[in-house]
Amino acid sequence: MQANWSRRKFLGAASAAIVGGVVSAKFVRAGDAKKYDFAGFNVGLQSYTLREFSVDRALEQMNKWGLGSVELFDAHFPSKSSDADIEAMKSKAKSLGIQMLGHGVNPFSADHEANRRWFEFAKKAGIKNLSANPSEDAFDSLDKLCEEYQIRIAIHNHGPGADYDKIADTLNAVKGHHPLIGACADLGHYIRSGEDPVRAINLFEGRLFGIHLKDFAEQKDKTKGVILGQGHLDVVGVFKALKKVNFPADGCLSLEYEENPKDPWADVEACLAVASEGAKKAAG
Repeated sequence: MQANWSRRKFLGAASAAIVGGVVSAKFVRAGDAKKYDFAGFNVGLQSYTLREFSVDRALEQMNKWGLGSVELFDAHFPSKSSDADIEAMKSKAKSLGIQMLGHGVNPFSADHEANRRWFEFAKKAGIKNLSANPSEDAFDSLDKLCEEYQIRIAIHNHGPGADYDKIADTLNAVKGHHPLIGACADLGHYIRSGEDPVRAINLFEGRLFGIHLKDFAEQKDKTKGVILGQGHLDVVGVFKALKKVNFPADGCLSLEYEENPKDPWADVEACLAVASEGAKKAAG
């Protein structure tokens, strides 16, 4: 059964969740960081990109690239971490000038107490966005937990055959639910699903809390990941749309590159360079 959220509740929660406009935080970075200019967008990395490496190596490399945020996946930052390990991770990220803005992609079900454990972890870690693959019966629980913790759930699309294959699947799922339940739009998987990533951004306005910047060579299920802009992703169009919908400053805008996991460095730098140029063109 869907919760009925009044206009007053929606606006109140939305104003608390979405900081108007796009701003980038200023950090003191350790070391001689290579900086990319994203024209005010706080572009970070989904740490799954560096899944073959330790979380320390991953964070240190993000610092060298001059990235200010990260979405960590569970193998890099387990949700079952002890309080001491959580504090150590927070300290490590802070020392490198990296905001831990997201975590996922995480499962949610009708088990309210199991769901609560994810929120408790996020609260302790200072994480505001949980990218998610919730089951159909999870939403009553998520309504309550989003209200209690003021932490966002961002539904992630995994491409053809997944629960949230099409844009409409996520739009229908969030309808009538807490305004902190929205979308983490994986732009590459939308390409695989034959959807327009820019259209997705526009349709999720007000409920768009995460982006996985990703490109694929073809609009079909089995295809190859490519450097941003070399496939079907309109990179400039993406940043124009993010600006138009006022993507939240504390949302998770993360490059995710899945190819070449054992030696991803040059490819990731190429993607960051394309994203930087795209963001600057969109700003102009």
